Amino acid sequence: MGVVIRNVPRPDATLVRQLATFGTATVHEAQGRSGMLFSYLRPIFSGSRIAGPAVTVDVPPGDNWMIHVAVEQCRQGDVLVVRPSAPCDAGYVGDLLATSLIARGVAGLVIDAGCRDVAEISEIGFPIWSKAVSAQGTVKETLGSVNVPIVCAGAYVRPGDVIVADDDGVVVVAQTRIAKTVESSRVRVEKEAKSRVRLQAGELGLDMYGMRQKLAEMGLVYRDYDPGKDGL
Repeated sequence: MGVVIRNVPRPDATLVRQLATFGTATVHEAQGRSGMLFSYLRPIFSGSRIAGPAVTVDVPPGDNWMIHVAVEQCRQGDVLVVRPSAPCDAGYVGDLLATSLIARGVAGLVIDAGCRDVAEISEIGFPIWSKAVSAQGTVKETLGSVNVPIVCAGAYVRPGDVIVADDDGVVVVAQTRIAKTVESSRVRVEKEAKSRVRLQAGELGLDMYGMRQKLAEMGLVYRDYDPGKDGL
């Protein structure tokens, strides 16, 4: 039996927009290097940067029926997160479903499976992060569930959690941790900006980050070039 949970609470939209500006690498580091989805999820075209509340979909392998069901539950700015209940690389989403998602105001799609019609979807500019690209179609025969907790590409995602995605990958931020992660990300960005200035001025990371002593303690040895030992 399948279930559709309606009217899932969404987080504060201002905080979600701020997460989008930081990007996945910063957000991942800011929340203790957690929440990253497996790196095999790649954008079908580069340059997209999104963040939005997750609408989760648990689908059977090779069956995209519940994605159509989920479209109705999507709101402006949501991110659809889809995982098959068993591994499957079939093309669950093509340009027609992408067009429907755009009409609902969906920010993007993360799918631990395949998509297709990549040229057409890229042309209309709908961001997708997928495990595979495959022309293999799907059927509409078996129920799944919408807006239930899922494990997508190794990460636990609850409906309403925030998905952040860009060229570096996909990360999830639990709804209860959004405000804290935004603040930690802001601190990290400010710190990196100061470090960037020092590096641009020629300072070495070895000195700026205080690495030399630890390297020495680990046994790293420097010596001058010796033709007898190092000659080609």
